[in-house]
Amino acid sequence: MIPLPARGPAEEERPVLVVDLGGQYSQLIARRVRECRVYSELVGHETPAAELSARNPVALVLSGGPASVYAEGAPRVDPELFELGVPTLGICYGMQLMARDLGGKVERTGVSEFGKTALRVGQGALFEGLPDEQTVWMSHRDSVVAPPAGARVVAGSLSTPIAAFEDPKRRLYGVQFHPEVVHTPYGPEVLKNFLYSIAGATPTWTAAAVIEDQVERIRAQVGRGRVLCALSGGVDSAVAALLVHKAVGDQLTCVFVDHGLLRRDEATQVEETFRGHFRVPLVHVKAESRFLARLAGVDDPEEKRRRIGEEFIRVFEAEAARLGETRFLVQGTLYSDVIESGGGADGVAATIKSHHNVGGLPKDMTMELVEPLRLLFKDEVRRVGEELGLPERMVWRQPFPGPGLAIRIIGEVTRERLEILRQADAILQEEVRRAGLYRELWQSFAVLPAIRSVGVQGDERTYAYPIVIRAVTSEDAMTADWARLPYDLLEQVSSRIINEIPGVNRVALDISSKPPATIEWE
Repeated sequence: MIPLPARGPAEEERPVLVVDLGGQYSQLIARRVRECRVYSELVGHETPAAELSARNPVALVLSGGPASVYAEGAPRVDPELFELGVPTLGICYGMQLMARDLGGKVERTGVSEFGKTALRVGQGALFEGLPDEQTVWMSHRDSVVAPPAGARVVAGSLSTPIAAFEDPKRRLYGVQFHPEVVHTPYGPEVLKNFLYSIAGATPTWTAAAVIEDQVERIRAQVGRGRVLCALSGGVDSAVAALLVHKAVGDQLTCVFVDHGLLRRDEATQVEETFRGHFRVPLVHVKAESRFLARLAGVDDPEEKRRRIGEEFIRVFEAEAARLGETRFLVQGTLYSDVIESGGGADGVAATIKSHHNVGGLPKDMTMELVEPLRLLFKDEVRRVGEELGLPERMVWRQPFPGPGLAIRIIGEVTRERLEILRQADAILQEEVRRAGLYRELWQSFAVLPAIRSVGVQGDERTYAYPIVIRAVTSEDAMTADWARLPYDLLEQVSSRIINEIPGVNRVALDISSKPPATIEWE
């Protein structure tokens, strides 16, 4: 299961714990709660009730999930959870599980609901101040056909008469629809009613509060020790570096490793920002040959990530030794990195891919990690960055993976392929910015599959690489939709890549969403 941290952002900050029952929107629920300025964490459904209670949560939320509550092996929760007296909201599968475990009845009625659904709302705390008729997003085959004893039905649809129930005495609430998705227009208000009016949570989770809390934590962990920061130039490591610098000042030295897998002009931009703008001590390590040697002959993506992650640590250990005794290493690890890397040894979260700064770390590393962003999502990191004064261009820089262009070359990484991909990516970024779309996209990048295809240029046959354009929209990278880029933009990008880059004769567009695909190809 996803491990519970020893404590949340601060002892006085009582968390909302989102119990993950396998739903695709579990992470989104946690984000939506945080958007209400209430701190939340995702926890595994196997977490004992006593362990949940020990965290003194202000509320619990049971997520949706794909299973039937009656199926063999379906996710369950500790029955004692419902006896804790903590305000608890069950969403979709979570509502059905609550109903079943408390004596209600759940059945497959033969009528399913998927997509936008008209909801009729009665009197209830969840819907206080909201219209009697709403549109909500449903996604279920099973339905609650009898609520638990003591629970009152407060909403229903044409196909699902019991679409929400409340038991204020036991502080238990359930909704069949998904208030966390944008397709439920009044979803945020439903969540706020639950968090503020029912649970009594206070909206204190702000960027300023995060900074204050993390500065305190960093000082407590580091003391007077020397600290290295693994600086990549992206917003995550940049914000992590500024937080640590704010906490311990000159005890921090940032190490920027140019592994030769960066985009065009990236190294120069990093140096100018940190040496010129923030005057943070910066060591620039040029290690292209070292990393390319480790990647020679490797085409498996997980092995690439593992080798890159290990080599990063070895470089930092060498710099630490050169600088003198240095115990601590700062990384810009995010909550989504932890979740996608499995979240824990026996986790609810499946390992989608090992992030080089989580699953790619060597077991024998000698430095202790400092990860001030480990419980933050990307949008929260950006708000913290703005609060710290990070330049807008860096705050809103599209995410760039730690392994860099190595995982955008599908196959072995070579200098030739890196240069081709670097040029293609630069053209794409120039045209996306020129079209005014950069801030609208979560990511836009080029991919080079290590294959060749036949083409014709200047009446001659060519046998060259294809370039794949990938552009997506997303809120947190946990899910993503392919971006509908204008045809004239695609035409301009394709024309420039083919005409300006020797060795490329074809440009393709990736129109896959996540899921079932991932954003990166590897």
